[in-house]
Amino acid sequence: MNVGLFFGSFNPIHIGHLIIADAIVDYAQLDEVWFVVSPQNPFKKKSSLLHEFDRLDMVREAIKNNDRFRATDVEFSMPQPSYTIDTLTYLSEKFPRHKFQVIAGGDNLSHFHKWKNHEKILEYGLIVYPRPQSKPSRFDEHPKVSFVPAPMVDISATFIRNNILNGKSVRYLVTEGVLELIESRKYFLKS
Repeated sequence: MNVGLFFGSFNPIHIGHLIIADAIVDYAQLDEVWFVVSPQNPFKKKSSLLHEFDRLDMVREAIKNNDRFRATDVEFSMPQPSYTIDTLTYLSEKFPRHKFQVIAGGDNLSHFHKWKNHEKILEYGLIVYPRPQSKPSRFDEHPKVSFVPAPMVDISATFIRNNILNGKSVRYLVTEGVLELIESRKYFLKS
């Protein structure tokens, strides 16, 4: 099985994530996209994150009607902060018949060399989708980096959280089910 791993805080998951994943599963000829909910991204402050199980609940709710999407909590039991290469290694050992590739926004390529064991990650392959902040990088021509023509969606979870905190609408930025979870559990109402 060909699997694309879409790593993220998903704080919260929004329609931009879903649009990109849907395009990637087709264009990259994947069987599935796995949403890897990261308990702590090494480049983000943990204090700004909802609890990982709350974020996992939102991902599961958002993708429940797409049989090519899967949510995984694989990083919850791994040392933190989470490093992509460690997750790739673990999943490859657990699912030896699967071929894993990493899904990344084009804006990540300019600092990809800072990722732990980035050379090893490249052996698995990167599937890159366009982002507004993307800059040319030395990885653009790498044989294990493929670009997909996904829509350029510029929705940020920070914008969504700020809207919630300020009593503004986030309808159409998240799925109805995710919106219901946010409202019923009062997520993001404290800064």
